[in-house]
This record gives sequence, C-alpha cells and structure tokens, in this order.
Amino acid sequence: MVLELTGIESRKIMIDTSKITTLKHDIEEAKHVVFLTGAGISTHSGIPDYRSKTGIYNGISEPPETILSEDTLYQRPELFHNFVMQNMYFPDAQPNPIHEKIAKICNEKGYLITQNIDRLDTKAGNQHVLEFHGNLYEIYCTKCHQPVSYEAYAQDFRHQDCGGIIRPKVVLYGEAINPETLTKSVEIMRQSDLIIIAGTSFVVYPFAQLLAYRNPAAKIWAVNKTPLPAQGINEIIGDALDVFPNL
Repeated sequence: MVLELTGIESRKIMIDTSKITTLKHDIEEAKHVVFLTGAGISTHSGIPDYRSKTGIYNGISEPPETILSEDTLYQRPELFHNFVMQNMYFPDAQPNPIHEKIAKICNEKGYLITQNIDRLDTKAGNQHVLEFHGNLYEIYCTKCHQPVSYEAYAQDFRHQDCGGIIRPKVVLYGEAINPETLTKSVEIMRQSDLIIIAGTSFVVYPFAQLLAYRNPAAKIWAVNKTPLPAQGINEIIGDALDVFPNL
C-alpha cells in the first residue's frame, strides 16, 4: 500500500506504508536496536547539511578539507574560527520529532552512533548516544587543556588565561577517530539485532565501515532520501521526518 502524505512545509510525498509497518514490527521485536545517523536528521531543526546545494560547503573559498584541518586550526586560527562560528554553530536549535523518536527507542532498548556534532540527540533526552565525530560544544584550550564555554569561544579563539588556541572537540580532516570511540562502536554493533540507518549518504569512512562489525543476524533498514551503496538493506526512500513519527 502506498500512502500520500502532506508533511512539513506542505511536502507532498508517497510512502510505502507496508514497509513502515514492517519496520515498526521489527523495532517492537528487537532486543537491541542500533541507529546510525547523519546530517539529514538535523536539517529539520534548521541545521544545514554539508555537501548539498544549500549545505555549508557550497561555495566556500577553499576546500573543507583545508579549512577544517589541524593545520588551519594552528596556522590560520582566525579563518578556522570564523568558519565554524558562521557555519556550524546553531546553539538555539532544538530537537525535532526524529531525534525524539530515536531517543525514546534508544532509552528503552538501543544505542545511537551519530556523525552529528550538534548535540541535539542529547538535548532530546537520549541517554545512549555515541558521537562518532565528537561534539562542537565540548570546547577546550589546546595549550592548558582547560574546558572553555561556548560563549567564551564565540568571542575569541585565544584563551584569555594562557593565550592558547581554543578548539571544539571534533574530529578534523586528517585526524583519527578516537580509539575508544571505535572500540565502543564495534561493541555496540556486535550487540545489535536491528540496525537503522537514517539521514546519511553512508559514504564517509570509517563510519560506513561499522556495518562490517554488526551481528551477522541483525536486520538492516535505511530511511533515506536516496538509496545507499551498501547491499542487503531494506530501504524506505523518503524523508525521515515523514517516517519516524509513524514508528
């Protein structure tokens, strides 16, 4: 059965309700659900994604791999600071129904591994969140290693106490994922009996490689606007905002 829905901003879409029903049943039957999410989850909270036509990388003066690198952080700290402040921080953003539904399921019987660095999942009350690429709001001085508030960082990239360069605790281009994060991610994947991928093109590594560590018996679903490159996935093609409230 195909259902015509009119959603946010009068978006008219067609959704296969039988797939939603099956996914809902799989969630109810699962003992350990794992969500793998990306930027598409937060766009409905007013946070742009990265590489779409309206994304933060569109039309920038230098490649993002250059601007958001450790070299730029230390060699051109003003450029780094201006870019993240103008394009990546949305302190007033609030969780949307997708965050809320994921939080409800995770708090009951699951875990979220997210690429997002906007902390909206924890704002939604999710107690089982692993931020694979870190969190923009964990900010510290690279010289004295003291924590720094967002408000202080917004004013200056230099630490007033010691003059060190301040940075958010996120994985920059060229930096490795925290080994503890990788170990925890693999552990979570191995416990899974249901995996739900949402709001991500699932092409960024090593995040996309996490599927290799899943429980072989786990069912895999994707709720995404476009098909994913991975094989063996049950897919609902559409906007997650039109799907998750019905789960």
